[in-house]
Amino acid sequence: MDGVTEGVNNLQITDSSYNNKKNRIQVSNTKKPLFFYVNLAKRYMEQNNEVELSALGMAIATVVTIAEILKNNGLAFEKKITTSTIDMREDAGGRPIQKAKIEILLGKSEKFDEIMAADAAAAAVAAEEALEYEQS
Repeated sequence: MDGVTEGVNNLQITDSSYNNKKNRIQVSNTKKPLFFYVNLAKRYMEQNNEVELSALGMAIATVVTIAEILKNNGLAFEKKITTSTIDMREDAGGRPIQKAKIEILLGKSEKFDEIMAADAAAAAVAAEEALEYEQS
């Protein structure tokens, strides 16, 4: 029994799908504005070097837009895109409805840190100018 306990205590999970759960953003097109998700994806990439964007149904267009914004600004590159359909039930005991699902895995670009630093510097200058304007 001690061998089993020791084995469990020393267990290391190497499955990549386990690690991706902590950097997955499930996007809704009704709950938050678009740039909430863009900024959240930037934060996730700072911490994990990659982010997975996931959506169902009508929110798929929102996920694609978020990914394109990040790519066009030089912050990310696409690593993997997965599409599928899943069965969902709207009511308990109701008929299953198929919904489209997309998962886009984005990696952090080589210039990510440089671009983020430039954005932070520009924001600091803008805030300082706004403060000077208020005081005048």
